[in-house]
Amino acid sequence: MSSETAAGQQQAPGDAASAAPAVGRRGLMLVLSSPSGAGKTTLSRMLLEHEPDIELSVSVTTRARRPVERDGVDYQFVDHEAFLGMVARDELLEYAQVFDHYYGTPRAPVENTLSSGRDMLFDIDWQGTQQLAERARQDLVSVFILPPSTQELERRLVARAQDPPAVVLRRMAKAADEMSHWAEYDYVIVNERVESSLLQLKAILTAERLKRHRLTGLSDFVKALRAGR
Repeated sequence: MSSETAAGQQQAPGDAASAAPAVGRRGLMLVLSSPSGAGKTTLSRMLLEHEPDIELSVSVTTRARRPVERDGVDYQFVDHEAFLGMVARDELLEYAQVFDHYYGTPRAPVENTLSSGRDMLFDIDWQGTQQLAERARQDLVSVFILPPSTQELERRLVARAQDPPAVVLRRMAKAADEMSHWAEYDYVIVNERVESSLLQLKAILTAERLKRHRLTGLSDFVKALRAGR
């Protein structure tokens, strides 16, 4: 076939040049909240292992680093002065004081991740969730994790052996107040068996990724389909 013939030949309907525009997706912010010991950290870790298109938001905190934690991976550890400076410069999407320490979410990494079509996972409390809802409700999907019973919650706190007895008592006392905010969340999971809870969490994520308002380029895609492309 001559070059002239090849150049003048019409492309088949399935050729790349005649294809409809691609449909993309804006990422979402998936928030998991619960009282300490209900299992949100375990569920977060398992979800990250199973879902390649989601990453964990690394919070900044003023509390001391635990021996097993890595700065910049588990948290960004800063002093009170540095934290308050970030607040003053509006560099945090949300922040809260929990017990004697501050926790917050840096804005820039989240915005970059969502714009790239990837999702961001948050392990934050109800105060932070309220602030995210005020700033970016369209991007937010919130899930509250409940324990199957108060007795099981206490057993888990004691079994993980991360805190002295006095701190465990403080966490149990705070749990009732934290759980009172369940109705502010989009979804609630009772974490009796972590495997079943993970399946529920993955189902939520799949459905939310398909929400129409998160799909980018959809209008142009439909126009192209209607035009026969």
